[in-house]
Amino acid sequence: MDPVTRRSLLLSAISAATLSDIAQAQQHAHSALTSNAPFRYLSATDAPEIEALAAQIIPSDGTPGAREAGCIHFIDRALETFDRDRRDLYRNGLAATQKKRAELFPQARTIASLDNASAIALLKAIEPSEFFKLLRTHTIMGFLAAPAWGGNQGLVGWTHIGLEHKMSFQPPFGFYDGESK
Repeated sequence: MDPVTRRSLLLSAISAATLSDIAQAQQHAHSALTSNAPFRYLSATDAPEIEALAAQIIPSDGTPGAREAGCIHFIDRALETFDRDRRDLYRNGLAATQKKRAELFPQARTIASLDNASAIALLKAIEPSEFFKLLRTHTIMGFLAAPAWGGNQGLVGWTHIGLEHKMSFQPPFGFYDGESK
């Protein structure tokens, strides 16, 4: 009788249903990478506002920034999944930011319509808020996260920091899966 290895145990645990689930998850990740991907949590009016703020946190100044990396899709995915308990912080924070925008720039109807200098002034005004701190964290995560999470489209974040996307496992990786004698 062959000894049971971790690899054989793992392979026997994978079922047809699991393979189908994996395929669906990969398809979702692939569709999330396209800039036309529908938002699952953010509304069509809120997404451009949040994206405009994120684009000032990691601007496109000679290199791709948050907008090109699709950080808004990462933020949407975060609020739909692992950070769903922070939705109120986004909802209330964006409302407070809109109020501050109207106070500072009454001629502007949206955050997305602000010029760079005005958008930066708005960000400085909300910088102490928990909303800004979470938005900054999500923007950075979206810029550097694995593309399967919706951000880092075209691997622009990894390219920016010099990370090569390749599998390079070398021995002794996997040595413990060998057959015991």
